[in-house]
Amino acid sequence: MSQEGILPLATVRLSPGGRPGAGAARRGDPATGGGARADAALASPAPERRPAVRRSLKAAAKARARRGTRRMSPERVIKESQRWLDIIARHDRLTPAGKKRVVRETIKSFDAYFNSGFLEYRKSVAEAEQYAAIEWTGEGIYVEDIMGRRYIDCLGGFGIYSAGIRHPKIVAAVQSQLARMPLSSQELLDPLRGALAELLGEIAPGNLQKCFFINNGTDAVEGAMKLARLHTEKSGFISTIRGFHGKSYGSLSLMGKADYRVAFEPLLQDVYFVEFGDADEVEWQLKKARDVGLEIAAVVAEPIQGEAGAIVPPDDYWPRLREICDEFDVLLIADEVQTGLGRTGRLFGVDHWNIIPDIMCLGKALGGGVMPLSAFISTPEIWKVLEKNPFLHSSTFGGNPIACAAGIAAINVTLSEDLPAKAAEAGEYFLQGLREVQARYPDYVVDVRGRGLLIGVEFVSTDFGYAVAAGLFRRGVLVAGTLLNAKTLRFEPALFIAKKEIDEVLGILEDTLRSMA
Repeated sequence: MSQEGILPLATVRLSPGGRPGAGAARRGDPATGGGARADAALASPAPERRPAVRRSLKAAAKARARRGTRRMSPERVIKESQRWLDIIARHDRLTPAGKKRVVRETIKSFDAYFNSGFLEYRKSVAEAEQYAAIEWTGEGIYVEDIMGRRYIDCLGGFGIYSAGIRHPKIVAAVQSQLARMPLSSQELLDPLRGALAELLGEIAPGNLQKCFFINNGTDAVEGAMKLARLHTEKSGFISTIRGFHGKSYGSLSLMGKADYRVAFEPLLQDVYFVEFGDADEVEWQLKKARDVGLEIAAVVAEPIQGEAGAIVPPDDYWPRLREICDEFDVLLIADEVQTGLGRTGRLFGVDHWNIIPDIMCLGKALGGGVMPLSAFISTPEIWKVLEKNPFLHSSTFGGNPIACAAGIAAINVTLSEDLPAKAAEAGEYFLQGLREVQARYPDYVVDVRGRGLLIGVEFVSTDFGYAVAAGLFRRGVLVAGTLLNAKTLRFEPALFIAKKEIDEVLGILEDTLRSMA
């Protein structure tokens, strides 16, 4: 650039449409007057430099902003990354000064490089008094921050720690596979992907057998939606108000709350919403769609709504959904990302009603709390549409060897330790204790609900619910509000939580409410 704010135009000739070289002859192309004439044109002197165009102050300001001032030199990046590798290697030998430095730098990096909004949202910053709570280690049902403060984990990473934090059998499986082959070559067949698919096909309800592995719950829902459209050759979906199915484009289209949808509209247009738990409304919606010629591929629902606040439907809801979908020739998709693998006291949430969906989505606990892993699974008949071209739906990292090792171990632990039964027993005890607390504080606790260890406690307001969560945090218990119902706190501990630990949580909750009453 020759002057501040001045941008010289390129010397390439422009066609009337503004495309470089569009009107110029191509060498050797008779259709454009090529050959000798083109050679002569290429040999001619370069045209004079065209006059510069003055760039606006707005454009100049944008250019300056893009340059930025934060760049480290490559040498500095190498040094800084090595420092963090050393911290990872000697995580248990940091000095007090080193720990405080990690706290300061974590806050700084979240603010400048990640998302500063988390610093206001997270109780680990807002309620942690002198030093922000920096997650450092954990085991079983306990999490410990870098300064040594210990917490009973009743949040469970939003449901991923069904088998607890760092279950030794799951960690060992991942470490063994990591030492041998961490990711797939994408050409040779991966035995662990086949083994996990077989195990999942054997424990899934009914004739659900063929599956595909990915990384997140939203990925599983996206795959289920594509499979439903392929099989039925229809495009529409019926979802539920306050249902949560993920935040990528397709799954977000099924989201039943405006707060997360509006900013990204327009989403998929042929999605229709009904009240969760009301099978009559599903039937009415399908009748209406049939009468006006709308094509519905599937009805999508959670067995128990998790992010809406552990909403348990009436007992006839899922049996009616199955009958209605069969009657109207649409598929039934069960989103078991949060409820699957024992969380509600049965291996799968739909097992409470002995229902077999057409497609089922899994995630969270499937990776054993060690690796990200999700799946969607369906019947051999429905799956045929994906077998003609297996690359019609694929993933670079989905079903990788270390994730599959974690999944195999997670299924082994879930069944061998009978985690669903433990969740049922512990959940009944926990719910009873929470309802006793509700009876003592009826002006503050509106409702206690759930199944197994997917539990929601609803308070009189969002602010009061946050204050309770903050009080529990300061007293050493991790909980959080649900994404679609902020005045409801979720309790999702490891499925083997003992009565002694439940009693401790109940005592801390009572102490918190007493201090606020």
